[in-house]
Amino acid sequence: SAKAKHVIFCALSPSEFNRVSSLDSAKEMWDRLMVTYEGTNQVKDTKINRLVHDYELFTMLENENISTIFARFNDIINALKGLGKVYTNHELVSKILRCLLKTWEPKVTAIEEAKYLSTLPLEDLLGSLMTHELR
Repeated sequence: SAKAKHVIFCALSPSEFNRVSSLDSAKEMWDRLMVTYEGTNQVKDTKINRLVHDYELFTMLENENISTIFARFNDIINALKGLGKVYTNHELVSKILRCLLKTWEPKVTAIEEAKYLSTLPLEDLLGSLMTHELR
C-alpha cells in the first residue's frame, strides 16, 4: 500500500496532493480522486444521460463541413466511451448517415447501396464523405 500511495503522490499536482495527503490508504486516495474527477455514480449517470441525449439529437448544422461534424460527433462518443457507454461501429456509421442534411441524400443512398454498413469503418465513411464534399 505504501508503494501504491507513493505512485499516486508522484502523479498528483500540489492541489490534488492536498486533497488526498491526509488519507490512510491508496484505495481511499483513489476513491477520493475518482469522486473528485468523475463524480459519484449519480453524477456519472447524469453525464451519460446528457451525452446520450446529445447523441440522439445530433444533426449536421447548416454550412457545416464534414470534418467539423465528425469532430463534434467524436467529442460526444469519446466522452460517452470514457464513461463506459459504447456504441457499435455500425450504430455510429448509421447515426452519421442519418444526421446529414437533405442535400447529402444522394450520397447517403449511394453509400447504403454500395457498402455493408455493418462492416464499414467510421474512418472510411469519413473519407468517402470528405471526398464527395470536395467535388
